[in-house]
Amino acid sequence: MEIKVDQEAAEVVQVPSRFKRICVFCGSSHGKKKSYQDAAIELGKELVAREIDLVYGGGSVGLMGLVSQAVYSGGRHVIGVIPKTLMPREISGETVGEVKAVSGMQQRKAEMARQSDAFIALPGGYGTLEELLEVIAWAQLGIHDKPVGLLNVDGYYNPFLSFIAKAVEEGFIKPTAQHIHVLAPSPKELIEKLEEYSPQHEKVVPKMKWEMEQLSYSQNCEIAVPKEGKVIMEAQLESRPWM
Repeated sequence: MEIKVDQEAAEVVQVPSRFKRICVFCGSSHGKKKSYQDAAIELGKELVAREIDLVYGGGSVGLMGLVSQAVYSGGRHVIGVIPKTLMPREISGETVGEVKAVSGMQQRKAEMARQSDAFIALPGGYGTLEELLEVIAWAQLGIHDKPVGLLNVDGYYNPFLSFIAKAVEEGFIKPTAQHIHVLAPSPKELIEKLEEYSPQHEKVVPKMKWEMEQLSYSQNCEIAVPKEGKVIMEAQLESRPWM
């Protein structure tokens, strides 16, 4: 399906931002409500207005296609990170801007995180929730201190927020950790909150220790020789999401 985005994306007023690139997680479907589609386009325009480039999961289908087309039409750089297996056009459509092909889903998430200064989740399904929860968990662990925002279109994320509140109530999430993410119903308000964000939660491990541990691991990667006699190099992380 060909996606057309209003060229008003190129006419928005520019507002300076502290972010160079923002990663957007969202559905590869359009969703049943037009408000989801409108929010994706509006978010793209807001990124353009603030001179922020987009990092996303690649392709031109669903909300992913709408937000990427809006940013690309507005003249900003778009980076689509996509596993090689998902690259056929009949699966993901045609990615606009720069395409970074990776070997798998873990590498995709790590590269998207490495390229970005902040994260925003639009409505989406399993994949969106998995990506969102991973960057929230990374923040809690101290791997990164980048802002995470939920674009709560028509209350889409209200059940998710109820789950977080329940986990806090039952002692599985510390009260300060429920503020790792910020929330807003509109793209403009959400990005304003991201701009003002300062981490308040207690980190499990300092960010510097994660960086030193990864550096040490990369320099001392061991070779394991199993009984079969085949030499296997322990896999190094292809990207460092906290960098």
